[in-house]
Amino acid sequence: MRGRTSQHDQPDRDRRTDYWGVVLDSRDPHRLARFYAELLDWRIGTEEDAWVTVRPPDGVAYLACQLDERHEPPVWPSAPGRPTMQLHLDLEVDDLDAAVADAVALGAEPASYQPQDDVRVLLDPDGHPFCLYRSSTGP
Repeated sequence: MRGRTSQHDQPDRDRRTDYWGVVLDSRDPHRLARFYAELLDWRIGTEEDAWVTVRPPDGVAYLACQLDERHEPPVWPSAPGRPTMQLHLDLEVDDLDAAVADAVALGAEPASYQPQDDVRVLLDPDGHPFCLYRSSTGP
């Protein structure tokens, strides 16, 4: 992409400037960030009143949670006239049942609609759908 510096040869994560991320709206970004930090075994990076990032131990991706006091949970599956999902996270796991149990223990809930036997759709504490899938069924 023009205007973006590539730093593939820079191993020091904290000195890189080519980050990319996904941002989720939340009425409580600190709570949502803690959920994903525990779920993914990542750590909290930036933490401000209205913005919290969660980052892996390596790589250049991050997940951010930003304050939106009017956030309405999306409806899964979508329904006319209701807030729709704009994106969802896909998370590869080795043991689907164990990963679902862990996510539920952290505050997620299984979606009522499950379109595939080898994928589980869950809702995070703010209602954002995310999928857990076995490594043999990945994208």
